[in-house]
Amino acid sequence: MKPFVLEKSMLTMRGVFYPTGHVVLMVPSQEDAKNACKALHEHGVSPDDMSLLPPDVLMGDIAHTVGSADSPMPSVGTEADTVRKLVALAADGHWGLLVHAPHAKDSDSMVEWLRGVPVVYAQKYRHLVIEDIVG
Repeated sequence: MKPFVLEKSMLTMRGVFYPTGHVVLMVPSQEDAKNACKALHEHGVSPDDMSLLPPDVLMGDIAHTVGSADSPMPSVGTEADTVRKLVALAADGHWGLLVHAPHAKDSDSMVEWLRGVPVVYAQKYRHLVIEDIVG
């Protein structure tokens, strides 16, 4: 698993966290996150395509991306609300996992692969839409 680095490509034009082509999974603990990594790796997901999102990263770097979204400018998206949901879970001690899954086939099987891992929330970031996977 590679360390998480917030890259410009993971932000909208307004600077809000929106990692297109990725799935963000939220689980209750660090151990659950490691188990999710293991399960995904067993199904062919490369460790280089996964990054751990500890609560402090979610409540720090990722939470700070919402700042510009609260402007009076109109927005058709819900990306700021999604970040707030991730941050609220992190504040309760949940851990995240960012998984590169650019194609539908890459994410469609994840729920099945993660049976036994208590995924409490999962979102697939597609172009122009955030798809609920779990939650």
